[in-house]
Order: sequence, then C-alpha cells, then structure tokens
Amino acid sequence: MKAVAYRKSLPIDHADSLMDIELPAPQAQGHDLLVEVKAISVNPVDVKIRANVAPADGDAKVIGWDAAGVVKAVGPDVTLFKPGDEVWYAGALNRPGTNSELHLVDERIVGHKPKNLDFAKAAALPLTAITAWELLFERLEVSRDKAAQGKSLLVIGAAGGVGSILVQLARQLTGLTIIGTASRPDTAAWVTELGAHHVIDHSKPLNEEIARLGLPPVTYVASLNQTDHHWSAIAELVAPQGKVALIDDPAAIDVRLLKRKSVSLHWEFMFTRSMFETADIQKQHQLLNDVASLVDTGVLKTTLAERFGTINAANLKRAHALLESNRAKGKIVLEGF
Repeated sequence: MKAVAYRKSLPIDHADSLMDIELPAPQAQGHDLLVEVKAISVNPVDVKIRANVAPADGDAKVIGWDAAGVVKAVGPDVTLFKPGDEVWYAGALNRPGTNSELHLVDERIVGHKPKNLDFAKAAALPLTAITAWELLFERLEVSRDKAAQGKSLLVIGAAGGVGSILVQLARQLTGLTIIGTASRPDTAAWVTELGAHHVIDHSKPLNEEIARLGLPPVTYVASLNQTDHHWSAIAELVAPQGKVALIDDPAAIDVRLLKRKSVSLHWEFMFTRSMFETADIQKQHQLLNDVASLVDTGVLKTTLAERFGTINAANLKRAHALLESNRAKGKIVLEGF
C-alpha cells in the first residue's frame, strides 16, 4: 500500500523530511478496524512529531491522525462497525498514522461519519472536535444549557483547528459569551462567522484588550497556543474561582499566579484515552457520533479551510510548512492516493 513517512527528523524543506513509500497491508486484530483512508487533515501534532520524534534505527515512521474512510475488514472482537461503514476518527499516538492507504484503528475511538459531509469535509473535524468537546464539557465542566447566562469563555487562538470548532460548540450548545482571539482581518472575520460575540487581537496584551471592550473578568479561558506568552495576562483577566484549560506545550508557566484567585488549571490531551486504554475509552466513539449528529442537523459545520490535493509527500510538506508558519486558519485537508 502507498504511504507517506519519514526516517529522520528534518526541516520540512529538506528533500527527505517526508517521503512516498510502499508498505505491506496491515491485518485487523482484536478491536481493530481496517480502514481504507479516503481523506486526512493535518494538525500541529503532525508537525511536532515529525520535527521531534526520530524513528528508531532509521525505520520509516508514518504519522497523521485525522481520517475519514470506509471500513474494509474488522477484527474478531469488533461489535460497533461492519465492512462498508463510513467512519471518521483521530487515531492514537502509539500506533502508525493515517498517512497511508489502509489504516488500523481501535473501533472504540471511531465514529460513524456525518452523512451530510463528504470525506474531505469530515476529515477536518475529528481530532479538533474531540479536543474541543473534552476541553469544554469534561475539563472545564461547562454546562450544556443555553439558558445559563452571565459567564464567558476566552478562546486564545480561536481561528485555528481546535478554536474553530470550540467557538461553534460554545456558541451552539452553551449560554456563554464567547471572546475569540485573532490577529489578522481574515482570521478575525472567520472567528466572527463561527459565532464569537467578540474578537480581540492576541498580538496585543489580552488583559488590555478585554478592558478596552469593557468586559468583566473571564470565567473560563481556553489557551490553545502561545500560553507562556500570554500567561501573565491570563492570570490577570481570569475571574476569581475561574478555570483555565491548556492544550499546547508552554516552556514554563508560574501557576502560583492563579493562587490568590483560586483559579483551577486543566490540561486537555485527546490521546489520553487511547494511549492508556482508560476504562472510558469508548466515550470517544459516542462523542464522535454525537458530533456527527450535530453536523447532520446543521448545528455544527466543517472547519475545512484549504484542500491541498492528493495524499502524497509533496502536498503534505506544503501542509506542514503552512502550519509551521502559524498563519493557517481552520483545517488543511488532503484526499485520496
């Protein structure tokens, strides 16, 4: 089968940073689904792994997590799917990735693809939807009650992949006032279109931007990138007894700044359930089915922003380079081999 892989962690402009290769087709075991990959999307985690995790002894490492495709075969323990089912999922860090024609994935972290989306539009959503949903409803414990008013959510990096779905979830399913951050006219317009009540500029001090709008201290903060850069401002603008959730990898933050306000700090990492095979691993299956239902009923929309063509090394290099530039909005999708 065709796949895209790397053997050394190299700058994305290096000829061998990603390569087209051929691999044997895998076989489904246990709870595995063997999926024919129809479309993938590219996430910051793809860039981080490629740049920082070198394969052992020059082995070919296939990365990629978001995928939409068709089940070709199932393992003996599978109960949730059958061959021919159209699925979407975000995979697991401790298994080969989705940048391949055929891919093995545990059925318990897979959902039925939204009926109203093609494979490309569906592939844009799983990883970011899981991350945003878990962050909002499980880590921050926000109530799914549109009648609950008076609280606010600041989304730092609202135009990116996670931010694009988090803003939608918060606007459509909660009563929160949503403040998104963006630094360019096109990304600010994108965040507004997705449902933010206010958009502020994260190239300026965030606490000053909140004060400029005359807004009260923020109840919840979702910091999706550059947390260390914004940390002092976050500690100042968050409300007493508020909550802060992170998904990025800040070099160092002084959590003592949260103490006097009794603010709680939460990490969201959507691979935790699959990595540790937690007792509630199947919650991601149900989560993806719930998101699919929200898509099919028009509550949520795809965050696909750019189609980069066929799944191959050259196009994936372009996608990685755009993500590394920190100028991407929404999601980048590639389709077919």
